Amino acid sequence: MSTAPHASSPSAAGTAVAAVVAAGLGKSYPRGRETVEALKEASFEIRSGEFVAIVGPSGSGKTTLLNLLGCMDTPTAGTLHLGGQEVSGLSEPERTRLRRDRIGFVFQHFGLVPTLTVAENVALPAFFARRPAAQRVDELLDTVGLSARRNHRPHELSGGEMQRVAIARALMNHPLLLLADEPTGNLDSETGDSILRLFQRLHAAGLTLVVVTHNPALAAAAARRIPLRDGRIQP
Repeated sequence: MSTAPHASSPSAAGTAVAAVVAAGLGKSYPRGRETVEALKEASFEIRSGEFVAIVGPSGSGKTTLLNLLGCMDTPTAGTLHLGGQEVSGLSEPERTRLRRDRIGFVFQHFGLVPTLTVAENVALPAFFARRPAAQRVDELLDTVGLSARRNHRPHELSGGEMQRVAIARALMNHPLLLLADEPTGNLDSETGDSILRLFQRLHAAGLTLVVVTHNPALAAAAARRIPLRDGRIQP
């Protein structure tokens, strides 16, 4: 798949509605007497329905950027809009609601609740949002190919199956944006390829996907890459 124009140029995203607009986005942390700039002046757009990979060496700022996009952290510089909403100055309760209603997360270590069944794990976001879940759970388990495993618990699943449950759970509340942090990092190459194909199907269905990855195949599958080094987007 061809690489689109450079990620740091907002004009590269074209005229489609932007899922993400970052302008001068930065994040710094105090460390003793020093200040560590984990992310510096990041400016880019991600179109609605786009599949983007954030790539770069360890310590380059990838997870920091993903945490800002997911409203799990707040920037110390710049502005961030998600789906047209400026989120940089939201209160913690407002950010919590935004994460719950508009953002789905997939993590390297799955994050499933071991005492719950597959179906119960998938339904968790709807439970916290006090929304009906049964029909949506059925749809998502069919999407990820786990309808027959709905009553199993995580310890009865393979790594790939656990990641599929995590993806279904992330989609439960119809998110604006799906964020994945090294989603194939704990999987063998064959299982990782199956997760890649699932992401491609979700993208083809119109989902906006942003993945942090060291996996060359997953990065290559994205329509565009945002390369980071030392906290800065690279040419």
